[in-house]
Order: sequence, then C-alpha cells, then structure tokens
Amino acid sequence: MNIAIIAAAGQGTRLGGKRAKQFLELAGVPVIIHTLKKFEQCAEIQEVVVVLPAPDAAGFLELAGKYELRKLARVVMGGATRAESVWRGLQSVRAETAEIIAVHDGVRPFVTPEDIARTVRAAEISGAAILTAAAVDTIKEVENHRIMRTLDRARIRRALTPQCFRYDLLCRAFEQWPELIVNATDDSSLVEALGVTVTSVEGNSRNVKITCPEDIAWAEIMLRDFKD
Repeated sequence: MNIAIIAAAGQGTRLGGKRAKQFLELAGVPVIIHTLKKFEQCAEIQEVVVVLPAPDAAGFLELAGKYELRKLARVVMGGATRAESVWRGLQSVRAETAEIIAVHDGVRPFVTPEDIARTVRAAEISGAAILTAAAVDTIKEVENHRIMRTLDRARIRRALTPQCFRYDLLCRAFEQWPELIVNATDDSSLVEALGVTVTSVEGNSRNVKITCPEDIAWAEIMLRDFKD
C-alpha cells in the first residue's frame, strides 16, 4: 500500500492573520482540501494521513467527509517542527502494509495527480525519488553579504513535494539522524545523509508552497487557470 503523509501542522506565522495558512480558503474551499483532492485523484496512492496542529485535528475528519475524501485514514497531531510532524505521521502508519510513503506539504495545492504518480513510480524503482523544478534565476552563494560564487544553474533544482521513499528506508533515516530532525527542511536530506541516491523527477514549476500574503491572491488566479 502506498501512503501519503500530508504535513500541515504549521501555524503559518509568515502569512499573518488568525488562521493557519492551510485553512485559508481558495474559491471558498480550504487550501488543505484542494491539496488532499489531488491525492484522492491519484490511483498510485491508496491511503492518506494528515498531520495537523492539535487544535485543528479533532474535527478534521468531519470536515474531510463533507468533501468525500475517502482515502483519509488518520489525522495526527503535529510536532514542533515539520520533520517532527512527518515523523509522527510516519509512526502512525501500519508497517505490515506500507510500501511507498509520499510526503507532501499541505500548502502545495497545485501539485497534479500525474506528478504524484510519476514520483511514486520512480520511488518504487529506485527506493527514493523527489519532485523537483529547474531554477529559473541565477543563483549566488553568499557569505557575510559577499558574493562567493555563481552556481551552475543547469545543475540546480528546486526541491518540491511529494518526496517519496520506501517505508523502511524513510524510517531508517528518521531513526538514524534524530539530531538532524530539528533543522531538516525536507525529508530527502535525511535519506541523502544515509548515502542513498535520490532520484530527481521533473515537476511542474506551478507546484508552489503558499507562504506569503501575496501567495493567496496569486493562488486564486492559478486556481481559475487550472479550471479553464
């Protein structure tokens, strides 16, 4: 069984306001619901676990039921960091049935079912695969406000989600590197630290993470484009 862990336990402080960003609405529907619908539509995913802030976890199954999200199996309370939240979600998975784990940011509502499927299939072959997108800007390495060098843009990729791994591999990464969990910004870095090769799967550059106030207005436009 392939299982998606949707990391949505952040408070969204950069966005401001009283509501966490995953519950802000796009076209009258919470961002997290838009995200979950993409996994509902992906045949390669059979089960979904959502990790949420403690105050929002209790009533979420009822909310999800209104949108007929049948793959949602469990709602888990998140930890202090993203990585801790993913680890809690992973610990809730039934080991005897788990095959590929697809970790995705709850505030990336524009991922496509096709990109999810391609990343899962790549992980089934190699054991670890993440969705990436090309860097469109020139990238500089900076130290103490000084440009140290210009990186080769042809070799640079932006890490997106989902990031997909064999269940046992991802568990081993979290168990072996507890000291890295506090600062890990993605799950691939923990797997890479094991010396495992992670496959890059080219994804859609529109698969962005909603983090800033201007992202909401932009996302409304994107949503209209997706429907057209």
